[in-house]
Amino acid sequence: MNLIKPDVKPPLDPDFHPAVLANHAFLQMVEASGKAVPLIIGLERADGHLSRFETRVFAKDHPYAAANLFYVERLVKFLLWQRGGWKIYVGGPRRIGEQIKAYYTADGERHFDYRFMGETVYEKEFTVVPRAPEDVPAANESGRALGRHLDGYRIGFDLGASDRKVSAVINGQPVYSEEVIWQPGQESDPQYHFNEILAALNSARNKLSRLDAIGGSSAGIFINNRPMVASIFRSIPPERDAEIKSLFLRLRDRFKVPLEVINDGDVTALAGAMSLQDNAVLGIAMGSSEAAGYVDRQGRITGWLNELAFAPVDYNPNAPVDEWSGDRGVGAQYFSQQAVFRLASKVGITIPKDISDAEKLKYVQQHLESGDTGATQIWQSIGIYLGYAIAHYSDFYDLKHVLVLGRVTSGRGGSIIIEKAKQVLQTEFPDLYANINIQLPDETSRRVGQAIAAASLPALD
Repeated sequence: MNLIKPDVKPPLDPDFHPAVLANHAFLQMVEASGKAVPLIIGLERADGHLSRFETRVFAKDHPYAAANLFYVERLVKFLLWQRGGWKIYVGGPRRIGEQIKAYYTADGERHFDYRFMGETVYEKEFTVVPRAPEDVPAANESGRALGRHLDGYRIGFDLGASDRKVSAVINGQPVYSEEVIWQPGQESDPQYHFNEILAALNSARNKLSRLDAIGGSSAGIFINNRPMVASIFRSIPPERDAEIKSLFLRLRDRFKVPLEVINDGDVTALAGAMSLQDNAVLGIAMGSSEAAGYVDRQGRITGWLNELAFAPVDYNPNAPVDEWSGDRGVGAQYFSQQAVFRLASKVGITIPKDISDAEKLKYVQQHLESGDTGATQIWQSIGIYLGYAIAHYSDFYDLKHVLVLGRVTSGRGGSIIIEKAKQVLQTEFPDLYANINIQLPDETSRRVGQAIAAASLPALD
């Protein structure tokens, strides 16, 4: 598969090969061949919900048919982390399906994804099913109109890695907020987590004359209000995992009101959509990793994973490796403090080793605020990465707005990132430049807030 160099080059990454350019070039060659055949990817996740993605590849007897595998493998990897799934249907030339199946086994190249999506997230054996295109099941999406329910007396909470926030909200107006420092990732007793979250909810409940609903957010993957993977629970031993997965269900039973808890990225996107009074919003948070959330054109939260930290954006064969998944060129290495640290070494900024990651980021940001040329190039590179990634994401999401936030965007960095991302779209993707609004959260969005948006999740019975 041909790798295409970008017209707008990151100053610190001359070997960057954007996924979007390679994919588009591949598809143009496929259509020009006169021997294009359909390929349909189906991804089945919880409760029988299924996503479909339709594309085209070279016919099996075409001289360039060998290029199909790289394109399809990267496509499946992206869709898996964007939408989720424990069963993948590969509808197209049989050889492609069999090759993808060999990748996703216990000892295959994608063994991490095989175990994570199967055993950990969906609690099923991960399966790849080669099929003819016409035999891939029909789409059965699960988007729900969560959020924007501001009626009644509500509690909203947000569980972060270093603090937990809770608000009491009456008819959309916050009447009480509390922020408490905690370190949940270090606690191995599920009862600690239950007690701390219960204490937060009770502090807000005491400010309300009645309680109608509870909504919350946290980093991680949630299926039907069950945290399947969440960093704040990472110290829980496997034998007590069931106590964490039932935690929010037990809280719902205790308060006897509707309760919804979802990924914090989706709540961030919801808060943005509420402040913009519009839909088709993708939120991208650049912090310790890349977090994302999406509200579709109908105003629904899709039920997709949106774990774009592990979705590929760079096809450079020597792209940086994600230490968790073992894959190359995925979002976490480009849209997080990890990207800042990686690029800092290229401009001679030596970061002290005996400080926290948050302090390391501030250290490099101080260089940026002082006008350091090398530090400026770090954020310019991230902005260029983002421009090509947004073009890539637009092939998988229906986008009108992209909100960019997180610690990496603090100070001058945010405006540099937005400026360079827009330059990429204007130069290489003028139609997207005209139709997608990229911005940092404005004051209205900050006023809506994570906890208030979370409070709006459940509809009242």
